[in-house]
Amino acid sequence: MSSSQPFVPSSPISPSAGHLRKSRFTFKNLAQLALSSTACPLRVIAHIDLDAFYAQCEGVRLGIAEDQPLAVQQWQGLIAINYPARKFGLGRFITITEAKKLCPDIILQHVATWREGDAKWAYHEDAFAHIATHKVSLDPYRLESRRILSTIKNVLPAPPIQRVEKASVDEVFLDLSTQIHSILLQRYPEISGPAPYDDPTECLPRPPTTALDWNTDALIDLDNDETEDDDPDWDDIAMLVGSEIVRSVRAAIHERLKYTCSAGIARNKMIAKLGSAHKKPNQQTIVRNRAVQQFMGSFKFTKIRNLGGKLGEDIVAKFGTEEVRELLDVSLPQLKSKLGDDTGSWVYEIIRGEDSSEVNSRTQIKSMLSAKSFRPTINSYDQAVKWLRIFVADIFSRLVEEGVLANKRRPKTINLHHRQGGQMRSRQAPIPSGGSLDENILFEIAKNLLGQVIVDGRAWPCSNLQLSVGGFEEGPTGNRGIGGFLVRGDEAKALKRDSEDHASDHGGSRAEKRPKNEHGAIQRFLSRQGTSHGDSDEDITLTHSNSDNVRSLLILPNFSRDAQQPECHDDQAQSPGSDTYTCIDCQKVLSAIRREEHQDWHFAKSVAAADKGDGSHQAWSASEGRPKDPTATKRLGASKVSAGHGPRKVAKGQSRLAFG
Repeated sequence: MSSSQPFVPSSPISPSAGHLRKSRFTFKNLAQLALSSTACPLRVIAHIDLDAFYAQCEGVRLGIAEDQPLAVQQWQGLIAINYPARKFGLGRFITITEAKKLCPDIILQHVATWREGDAKWAYHEDAFAHIATHKVSLDPYRLESRRILSTIKNVLPAPPIQRVEKASVDEVFLDLSTQIHSILLQRYPEISGPAPYDDPTECLPRPPTTALDWNTDALIDLDNDETEDDDPDWDDIAMLVGSEIVRSVRAAIHERLKYTCSAGIARNKMIAKLGSAHKKPNQQTIVRNRAVQQFMGSFKFTKIRNLGGKLGEDIVAKFGTEEVRELLDVSLPQLKSKLGDDTGSWVYEIIRGEDSSEVNSRTQIKSMLSAKSFRPTINSYDQAVKWLRIFVADIFSRLVEEGVLANKRRPKTINLHHRQGGQMRSRQAPIPSGGSLDENILFEIAKNLLGQVIVDGRAWPCSNLQLSVGGFEEGPTGNRGIGGFLVRGDEAKALKRDSEDHASDHGGSRAEKRPKNEHGAIQRFLSRQGTSHGDSDEDITLTHSNSDNVRSLLILPNFSRDAQQPECHDDQAQSPGSDTYTCIDCQKVLSAIRREEHQDWHFAKSVAAADKGDGSHQAWSASEGRPKDPTATKRLGASKVSAGHGPRKVAKGQSRLAFG
């Protein structure tokens, strides 16, 4: 049956609704960005690399102009050349003579060295001529590296938003994801609300921006299937915000410390590191997600981290190429069959720009090494000890920077490596964990390890000697010294007034402290009981043969006091309402609550009398549950109490206490 009425939709759809632009990213992706998740497609990682760092350190130290050619010299070679000098064609492995010929105005600065016998590294003008008695020190560069790292951390928001990883002395990784997330919510309120229908898989609205200003950044060209005419999505916006943050960090480093650096900005650490080396010096390169394939295809895969060395040589041998562009045509099954499942899968992903490694904010070092290759060789124990002293001073100065003196971190092991001919021998020893750590402790351990090597024989001539410490552990945190539990000054006076006020509110002044009794609890008990019974002439006193007896245990007769509790005879019977008790032995009338205490007093008197061998107090009332026979008490005392009268041995840790 058909209806004659036309159908009218209950919720008319707006003509423009079908044209609402949606992002390919979801509210879930936005939430992942806030957590710096490695699975987030909006993730932004930056890699900051100092330009010719060693050369810059010397240039800044010497105060020379940034366009002045300079190279860092180590013995007769060059280990760093700044960019103004590179314009003259100078390379890293060029000789000093060739460098001066190509660039007559170049400044050659030798690295700092430890001189034999010195307690501190220094810059020596003639260091290059004393390779036999000097050792290279890189401490000046480590110190500057720490200053740069501190500046970076000061520019960025505090943790946990801040995620900084020191990758080496001159490079740092930054995970900017969390910071970018907060900036996006401020700039674009339309994405700050909850997801429609509370469904995190709902797509975000398209960014309102249609054109992005990348400033002076080096922008990698898009992939072949992408065009600049396409409107940007949220990953592009995130990259733009990240570039602004990195630009401010680089500006702060130059303004405060006079160093220039290059940077790469991408979706992961691997691409960001490749990007920082793309345009140098003093530039930053942005690799958008839509440009990854174009960027990766321009590299030799042997230049990618962890793809050099033997693995890179193996891939080149098996596939006949070292170009990423050509290796992209190799299928995953082919890579697995020739490289193995794990390695093949990893290579397949890495050449496509996939890397899920995290930015590790722990930037502390794991070991420290000080070493020297001897040309000519050394041939005696005394020569080796002089170098060990330099090694220890070198390592300890770096340990101080790590907070050893403040008990923040300290190494657990020390290692000595000794090369004689073609043989390298190693010895290891633990570093004492108790007490403070100083140079002398390390030096003595190092000499002991050297002695072990010498005892093994064939120690000379020595061509290389190395000393290292490792196994760093964190010191205790949250502990307070004794001073933390003390109060001083006004605070102490206030506490004293409070205590005095409290004492006056509870019965006046503070009670005087009781003098310490010379005797123990047993003596006080017997004295009290004896006085109450008028037996002061028979008061029982304790005699101690030595001070150890004060802490010893009293050995009692071998019967259970608890098992022979006295029965209540008729003449000692108490009515339910009675509160007195009459002892049948001494006829004393006492409070009922003191009955057991009184019986114990009779018991102790009898034991003491038996020990002395007299007849007093040997009569023991059967009504008290104790033997009436005097010989019983004497036998008990002789065998159980009196030291040396019986064969019973004293248990370990015990000694006898004599009464009387």
